[in-house]
Amino acid sequence: MTGAVRRLGPGDVAAMRDLNALYAAAFEDSETYRRDTPDDAWLARQLGKQAIILLVAECEGRIIGGLTAYELPKLEAARSEIYLYDLAVDAAHRRRGVATALIAELQHIAAETGAWAVFVQADYGDDPAVALYTKLGAREDVMHFDLPPLPRAKG
Repeated sequence: MTGAVRRLGPGDVAAMRDLNALYAAAFEDSETYRRDTPDDAWLARQLGKQAIILLVAECEGRIIGGLTAYELPKLEAARSEIYLYDLAVDAAHRRRGVATALIAELQHIAAETGAWAVFVQADYGDDPAVALYTKLGAREDVMHFDLPPLPRAKG
């Protein structure tokens, strides 16, 4: 990969908006990754949290890839896991080691924070993602469920 990988911090609100725009294009999901929300103050607060890991790959001043991950403290042992939630690379820069470089930096952060593992989900049919993650780690076939939040009954 040509370029650099860096972690975003509280002063990188514009870069975070650019990363969300990259996610919107890569995932074909502009509804979820709208560029105009949330507000700058909220984004800056999130970017300042150590448990939220946002990495970008940049080339010639442009974000060409990025990932969002979350450190999850465990209670059964004095350790944490890191959940790689989003990973995308601009179409013009794919198959050049960008995703691998981003994941390698996340793995370094995991080692530095004492995390036990980095885990990631992939969708059936997303063959490039499955191939990448298979190359980098051990595969587990699991089921995933989305449970809706339930407001408490009044009374």
